Amino acid sequence: MELIPRERRVLAPGAVHVPDWLDLERQRELVRACRAWAVEGPGIRATVLPNGGVMSVKSFGLGWHWLPYRYSRTRDDQDGSPVTAFPEWLGDLGREAVATAYDDAERAASYRPDIALVNYYDAAAKMGLHQDKDEKVLDPVVSLSIGAPCLFRLGGTANRGKPWADVELRSGDLVVFGDESRLAYHGVPKLLPALDVPDTGLTSGRLNITLRVSGLA
Repeated sequence: MELIPRERRVLAPGAVHVPDWLDLERQRELVRACRAWAVEGPGIRATVLPNGGVMSVKSFGLGWHWLPYRYSRTRDDQDGSPVTAFPEWLGDLGREAVATAYDDAERAASYRPDIALVNYYDAAAKMGLHQDKDEKVLDPVVSLSIGAPCLFRLGGTANRGKPWADVELRSGDLVVFGDESRLAYHGVPKLLPALDVPDTGLTSGRLNITLRVSGLA
């Protein structure tokens, strides 16, 4: 139990951090689901960038497959197989997340994510500052964290420079960013040491699940 409870925090206009949003059983359910999805088709992979660099996180998609810098219904950089369908229950979770972050059930009811990007971070993995701008619409992004804590960095929309809002994300935390912050640069500079990571079924590292609305047909 936290000596000083972490509180909900507005990181920037439209960007909200809700600590401990996922209870332990929901975290375990998501870990089990991700383990099953990660071995479907050609499995989870480290994405190769156009310049030949290889991302340090390993990832897979549901609903749509992400390639730099576009989406496809097939795994074009692997074996061309169809992408695993986006489950409706995950959309329900996304609507619940938006309702919690913005305290707006009416807005949440119209949120219809059709993409889940799942990233796995080992101890050495990180994610550089980037914008989520391959979608055709600007509905909020829902981000769920499970496992090891990390430093999450949220910047502005103009460039990767300061000022930044830095926050420690722990297992079960929720971040939603939309509105003025929908195209904010954001990233994960590093994982953080932790003395007490809950038993989610994830033996090491960090799992990040982001839900998005593609705007694609």
